[in-house]
Amino acid sequence: MTTLKVGIADYDEMKARTMRIARGEEKPATGDPKVWFTSTESFAQVLSSGNRELLRIIVEQAPASLEELSQMTGRAKSSLSRTLKTMAGYGLIRMEKGQGLKLIPKVEHDRVELVLPLTAGKTPRKAAGGAR
Repeated sequence: MTTLKVGIADYDEMKARTMRIARGEEKPATGDPKVWFTSTESFAQVLSSGNRELLRIIVEQAPASLEELSQMTGRAKSSLSRTLKTMAGYGLIRMEKGQGLKLIPKVEHDRVELVLPLTAGKTPRKAAGGAR
């Protein structure tokens, strides 16, 4: 499997970056995140311990449908469906067509790498007392 590189940026930052890329003013670097979360809280919620356990079960037990995954986990099918839809939106899983109308969850990545800038600033500031 592969590593999914994710970043944290608020909505306005993501929108501005997307527009710069669309206008050709910026080119994404090879190592840039492919998926963005709007906060560390949303990242933590999507990849909570319960949801990581869900991903582990999908990989190890390979359920053939949401119904089967619901039985394995004890989670309601409607709740699972919402969680998996969110995870699919972030590129963590994909839903494959199974027999009839059944959907089969498949985990896309075995690792997540978080790019989290601790400081934000477009212009570097000089240190206090530095040469001018």
